[in-house]
Amino acid sequence: MLLTFQAAPVQAQCAMCTASVESSNNESGDSIANGLNKGILYLMAVPYVIAGCVGFFWYKYSRKK
Repeated sequence: MLLTFQAAPVQAQCAMCTASVESSNNESGDSIANGLNKGILYLMAVPYVIAGCVGFFWYKYSRKK
């Protein structure tokens, strides 16, 4: 249980992603890294939203019976 709460620095990107993120730094702060992070969060959230909707409608349907 305690191991799940420990944060460890990891390098989990492919070589091309790492190179493109490192080369895209600019002064305005708008870089490819921000887009990659938002894309990862979007891809992570969609299955949870779908599962939540299915669970909600399943619960609602089971309450009608």
